[in-house]
Amino acid sequence: MKRKTVAVVTMVRNDDFFLKKWVEYYGRILGKENLYVYFDGIDQQIPDFCDGVNTELVEKIGSHVVAAEKGRLKFLSRKAAELLNNGYKAVIGVDADEYVVVDPRINIPLPEYILKYSYFDSLSALGLDFGQKIGEEGNLTLDKPFLSQRKYAQIGTRYTKPSILYKPAIWGSGFHRVKGQNFRIGKDLYLLHFGYSDKKIIEDRFKDADRVAQGWEKHIRKRSRTIRLVTQLKARSFEKWTRIARSLEEICRPPYAWNKPGLLGMKIIVEIPERFRNIL
Repeated sequence: MKRKTVAVVTMVRNDDFFLKKWVEYYGRILGKENLYVYFDGIDQQIPDFCDGVNTELVEKIGSHVVAAEKGRLKFLSRKAAELLNNGYKAVIGVDADEYVVVDPRINIPLPEYILKYSYFDSLSALGLDFGQKIGEEGNLTLDKPFLSQRKYAQIGTRYTKPSILYKPAIWGSGFHRVKGQNFRIGKDLYLLHFGYSDKKIIEDRFKDADRVAQGWEKHIRKRSRTIRLVTQLKARSFEKWTRIARSLEEICRPPYAWNKPGLLGMKIIVEIPERFRNIL
């Protein structure tokens, strides 16, 4: 059994596709015993692939997207605090379609990298929001690494967020900020978001009556523009623009939120280097 050093938490509802990859990825690098998955609603079924993972069915949180998101993050902040108070050195909080990775070029395992920054209160990764390049990339499947199927992403301020806590704190909705704290972006650390990287998956979400009833339709439609941007815009140098974006996001702030990153409104698409292809 691996030592109790780094845990990862998430909450899901009707999202087995990405959760399966989530369990596979984090289970491989952290150990399944350090994964904590909370299912939003006692009507949910815990899938077989979660064997060995800490799982719990909880009463459904909220009936509308805004209230549900606030309640969900309040719940996960409390769970993260419990884990930190019971021996863990750090807790990662992410959605089931988000995967925190270390650049393979530095050859440092994720838990080792995270523990290097344990003198911080929290740590952010640079967000990469993946899209599907229509005409070049097909449907996303689980039988091959995601990064062998998707190689274009928008450098996104929405996904540069303080997902890693070293001390108890309160996450804002979507893990996008830690209340009352600024944030630091780890060099060579990335948060890969795949939730809107496949046209068919997005279309299926529009058909999900549960999501529509909660008010997710507008949110899903808005976020699906990543596919359009990835398809239409020319990809730029990964090395150059991730370096520039990391510097800008450390400095710039939107006027409505001093503790969220800004990127001056730029839409930057990058092509992911070959070295990432097999890590996720």
